Amino acid sequence: MNSYINSFSEYLNDELNYSEKTVKTYIESLKEFTIFLQEHNYTFLNINKDIANSYKAYLVSKNYEAKTSSLYLSAVRTFYRYLVEIKAIAANPFSGIKNPKVIKKLPNFLNHSESESLLEMDKEKNIFDIRNDFIIEFLYATGLRVSELCNIKMKDISFSEKKIKVMGKGSKERIVFYKAIDDKLWNDYLCVRDEFLNGTPSDYLLVSITGKLTTRSVEKIVKNYALKKNIKSKVTPHTLRHTFATDLLNEGADIRSVGELLGHESLSTTQIYTHVTADRLKEVYNKTHPRSKN
Repeated sequence: MNSYINSFSEYLNDELNYSEKTVKTYIESLKEFTIFLQEHNYTFLNINKDIANSYKAYLVSKNYEAKTSSLYLSAVRTFYRYLVEIKAIAANPFSGIKNPKVIKKLPNFLNHSESESLLEMDKEKNIFDIRNDFIIEFLYATGLRVSELCNIKMKDISFSEKKIKVMGKGSKERIVFYKAIDDKLWNDYLCVRDEFLNGTPSDYLLVSITGKLTTRSVEKIVKNYALKKNIKSKVTPHTLRHTFATDLLNEGADIRSVGELLGHESLSTTQIYTHVTADRLKEVYNKTHPRSKN
């Protein structure tokens, strides 16, 4: 089975263009299935629908969260789809096995006063302060995932049109706009970027003294930045992404456009944000419905 898993890893990377992180997660997820096979003395090439259902029940018995069980099932389903493609088996036994329903958690976002406090820039700054100000404003102004931000290259930026070509999940390309970022902050950051690099060339927008800035470093910067501003809520790069989406919807943006800006594959993913627009919808209803005016 290990040789098949190794070639499956190459398939995910080369054929499906999955990210390195996703490939690693899928391969790790197959370990649970391997344990299941060993416990029940099953051979992986002789799995039928009943055994596939048994694996789903096995995951439930382990008390995994629905999200974790869904990941494990998705990994195995994709693995068997690969086995069908290479003609190792005739049919995918997991094709009709549905994932457990995942209850989506409401996104954590900043209210208006928290956003204002976070985005209020200090006057006295060193090169680290300028870069960190830039990161905070960039995340809020674009709604980018932290991985997308860290992977932006200078050649991807159109300064004349204030837009950036971004590579999102599943190697899907989209355009994001950054007009909301202050021009002076942009110029200040580009100057300190040169100081960070000190003559060493780099393709990437975000840099540190040692080179490209990592996602973990950005997460730490955002966390410390929020603590410095006395924000009581937990603040991560994803918090700023949620705040971006929430604020756009509250200001009247349509949900489909917001989904496209966020790089969502389906509208259902974006609909989680609509709960925060309830007050605005109520206001619109009261102002526009003929009878509500009475």
